[in-house]
Amino acid sequence: PGPKGVYRGSVKDFPGFDASQDAEALYNAMKGFGSDKEAILDLITSRSNKQRVEICQAYKSLYGKDLIADLKYELTGKFERLIVSLMRPPAYSDAKEIKDAMAGIGTDEKCLIEILASRTNQEIHDLVAAYKDAYERDLEADIVGDTSGHFKKMLVVLLQGTREEDDVVSEDLVEQDAKDLLEAGELKWGTDEAQFIYILGRRSKQHLRLVFDEYLKISGKPIERSIRAELSGDFEKLMLAVVKCVRSTAEYFAERLYKAMKGLGTRDNTLIRIMVSRSEIDMLDIREVFRTKYEKSLYNMIKEDTSGEYKKALLKLCGGDDDAAGEFFPEAAQVAYRMWELSAVAKVEGWHSVALPSIAAIVAGTDEGAIIEVLTQRSNAQRQQILKAYKAHYGRDLMADLKSELSGSLAKLILGLMMTPAQYDAKQLRKAVEGAGTDESVLIEIMATRNNQEIAAINEAYQEAYHKRLEDDLSSDTSGHFKRILVSLALGNRDEGPENLTQAHEDAKVRTKLADVSSNDSSDSLETRFLSILCTRSYPHLRRVFQEFIKMTNHDVEHAIRKRMSGDVRDAFVAIVRSVKNKPAFFADKLYKSMKGAGTDERTLTRIMVSRSEIDLFNIRGEFMDLFDKSLHRMIEKDTSGDYRKALLALCGGED
Repeated sequence: PGPKGVYRGSVKDFPGFDASQDAEALYNAMKGFGSDKEAILDLITSRSNKQRVEICQAYKSLYGKDLIADLKYELTGKFERLIVSLMRPPAYSDAKEIKDAMAGIGTDEKCLIEILASRTNQEIHDLVAAYKDAYERDLEADIVGDTSGHFKKMLVVLLQGTREEDDVVSEDLVEQDAKDLLEAGELKWGTDEAQFIYILGRRSKQHLRLVFDEYLKISGKPIERSIRAELSGDFEKLMLAVVKCVRSTAEYFAERLYKAMKGLGTRDNTLIRIMVSRSEIDMLDIREVFRTKYEKSLYNMIKEDTSGEYKKALLKLCGGDDDAAGEFFPEAAQVAYRMWELSAVAKVEGWHSVALPSIAAIVAGTDEGAIIEVLTQRSNAQRQQILKAYKAHYGRDLMADLKSELSGSLAKLILGLMMTPAQYDAKQLRKAVEGAGTDESVLIEIMATRNNQEIAAINEAYQEAYHKRLEDDLSSDTSGHFKRILVSLALGNRDEGPENLTQAHEDAKVRTKLADVSSNDSSDSLETRFLSILCTRSYPHLRRVFQEFIKMTNHDVEHAIRKRMSGDVRDAFVAIVRSVKNKPAFFADKLYKSMKGAGTDERTLTRIMVSRSEIDLFNIRGEFMDLFDKSLHRMIEKDTSGDYRKALLALCGGED
């Protein structure tokens, strides 16, 4: 069962089931010369596994014969393998697959990986018992004899079926595990595989999903990328499979099915194994993920890739064609049907009533209000899924459709919301360096306020979108110390540790020279030392430095910078200082300036509202109120108009 006990399989119990009647029908289908394959296929694929097991028992009582042996004798090839597989209880099916994977010369590691990485504790216990019962052998001993190294160790851990199952997650343990994984791999000379085995083999799925999020936060890269870099061979493949199954078992199987059919030749064993083993567990989820991910239905791909009775049986197990929806409907009904279908795709991801109004709007003349309402009420991750679902269902690019339907400030705001944060920042930076004059204030605002992980993501998005390195564009477009500040920030290697008091004292001394106007240090060497402190020390550490500086000089660091420096260098240093002291206040100030006085700086307003909406907009609103004695909501309301205003207010959230 899936969420809240909803059944997500494609094969159900046959109503009005009678085991003896079915046994007789099968007996008749195999009697005489040549068998009636069509009848066998129809009957077996429309019964559940539990019912098929009962048919085997009835067959034995009625005819004193083994139904599986008779089917094997009557059928051949892939079709036989599929039908016989359906007749075994799931645990015995798994046991047979694993036995076959280890028989003969060479082991089929992919099969071992797929089964042991994806099964629940209970399924593993059942498999071990079934293996013992069917082959009178110990599965663990056989696997130990057939594999080696870390691959073997991890398989043995998975075979215990002792993954934690509680949903109570401790945040401290999440942080600790993420740190341990980072230290066992990326930060170590040589890899500590035991840590990977212990954490990925034992922790609950719920817990591991949070560990993966935390890992991305502290290392700036997804765990998969580290596994590829740190581990190798079958062990690497196994660990990647475990991670995929933790993230989404349905997506793991969708990918395995796609790979089994794409390219030349079909990997029929994999195809049979997955279609049989998931038909009563999560085939509907697998189909939905498949449709969204590969832009074609699983049903269609099986249809193109297989033939004969084998194909017919697989299609019955698949259950339905997610592409065929609405082929016979008139236009309006088809749109409605497709929307319903889209909400079904959405439900599997756990967010409901997806972008239907906005899609209706685009299909039937634009309803800006509906677009605003839907897109501002979704998180960025959900908007990314909407883009995929739209492509999957209409074969069109939602960004392009929005672009052609909207205009002006509203278009910039909505399109900004549809990009990932890193793509959006990359685009703003690109615009700032392109064309005649550079917009230094944008470069400063983004580069001074993003953390290491955000900077790493921006660099990647920039390279992907413009096929150039961000660092190179910044270098060729700026000069002097200002260039050095930007390039240093673009490296995204600011220290992330706590404060260091002795160091803070030393750092503050460098700054006292700044306050001392009579100091004969050239401003050049001052700026250099300043740069190395402001661009590389951690935020907690810099806060301590600023306090030390006030103690030593009775001046605030910002005041000293303004006195001794000028132009873009001064602005960049001030922005960093303000970001360190209180980032939400820095943005509140920029928002206020974008609206006060005559004319609104809509570019800045849009950029900050979009990029902070899921980070700290709530805190920015608080600081705005404290600093300017009026609410951000009220000021936007007074200063903007129309649908653009409506969208901004929806992002802003409440009235303080």
